[in-house]
Amino acid sequence: MTLTKNNVRAIAMDLLVTIEKNQSYSNLLLNNVIEKNELSAVDVGLLTELTYGTLQRRMALDFFLKPFIKDNKKLANWIHHLLRLTLYQMVYLDRIPDRAAIYEAVEIAKNRGHKGIASLVNGVLRSIQREGLPSLSEVSDPIERLSLETSHPEWLVTRWVNQFGYDKTKEMCEINLTAPMQTARVNLTKISRDECAQILEEDGFTIEKSPIIPEAIRSLKGNLASTISFKYGMITIQDESSMLAAYALGAMEGEFVLDACAAPGGKSTHIAEKMQNTGEVISVDLHQHKVKLINENARRLGLTNIKTNVSDSRLLQEKFKNESFHRILLDAPCSGLGVMRRKPDMKYTKVEQDLERLSSIQQNLLESVAPLLKKGGILVYSTCTVDKEENELTVKKFLENNPEFEGDLSFKNRMPEAVQPLITGYELQIFPQDFGSDGFYIAALRKKV
Repeated sequence: MTLTKNNVRAIAMDLLVTIEKNQSYSNLLLNNVIEKNELSAVDVGLLTELTYGTLQRRMALDFFLKPFIKDNKKLANWIHHLLRLTLYQMVYLDRIPDRAAIYEAVEIAKNRGHKGIASLVNGVLRSIQREGLPSLSEVSDPIERLSLETSHPEWLVTRWVNQFGYDKTKEMCEINLTAPMQTARVNLTKISRDECAQILEEDGFTIEKSPIIPEAIRSLKGNLASTISFKYGMITIQDESSMLAAYALGAMEGEFVLDACAAPGGKSTHIAEKMQNTGEVISVDLHQHKVKLINENARRLGLTNIKTNVSDSRLLQEKFKNESFHRILLDAPCSGLGVMRRKPDMKYTKVEQDLERLSSIQQNLLESVAPLLKKGGILVYSTCTVDKEENELTVKKFLENNPEFEGDLSFKNRMPEAVQPLITGYELQIFPQDFGSDGFYIAALRKKV
């Protein structure tokens, strides 16, 4: 069956309903739907834009819709999603004429519901077209206004403003509404960055060399995961900011290294590549199916110096002797507030209590792996979040409770030149607006000799 635009919109609506109902990750669901429906590239583009765009802007869309549906509190869930989806096209997409978007919405409403619902949907959308949108400038509180304008929950905006100031928060909220870049790390044990970029360009990709990370490339057009280069282990899909963890660790050839929360293995394989496939990287994760991913990645990349282990990292002292590792990376479970562009639905499911709970898990993990590090060894703590409680404060507390550790001030010298200005002492907080990557935090600690 050939899919009309209408079907793409109907699929987008179903996706939005499922994401909200199951609180499941939008990126995974979207990929499943694309595979199942064998969509053309154009339809994939539209479906992705409609699904992510409507999710990204949900709070603003609800603010705009509110005066027009105030008498219809009991609308079925899918109708809300249909109205948001259509309004998103009317407000934020220039290339789709309003009348086309409204016509499609009414058709979907007829198919999905009955005539009454179709005329209700038609009525709401025509009123908006006639009367225009309520203005956000009427919201006088700057935090509430920023929250609505950028669809970030008010507790989060308040928290960020308190931690980082209003301007930095506004920049972060705004960039979170844009599509993330796809970046990859070239496997230098197999090929140089220049050669790899050339191969991909010959395959029709638009590639830019990362100005931040010497072995990274950015794909401006096309999905790198579907390439021959990926299949043959020349590249790994990874965000630029998370590539910095391996730099911070600075593992040398022949060393014994622990990656304590390793799946799906992006950082483990990077460390292994930097060690030129020598020494040993022990990659640990709690879940069997995730450890399988690390093994698959290592195999694809031709890395034989990675050994995986299904374990709770809080219990590793039962498996390894104290002071057995030269370096340890703890990329801790976190709230993921740095990756909102990739998973926009998480803005609405996280609550402030999550951050407190995570902070104590992070603390426990640090305490558990610390004894396994040799004297003079490096412990790197990293997260993909932007929050002081999970980052600076977690590390500060660990250092207070473990006087045998200190901040490693030589950290800066190991890092790529482009990020050195962002480093303060032994810490680095990357904001998504710094160079278009995910938000990310790194602290480098050293065990005193």
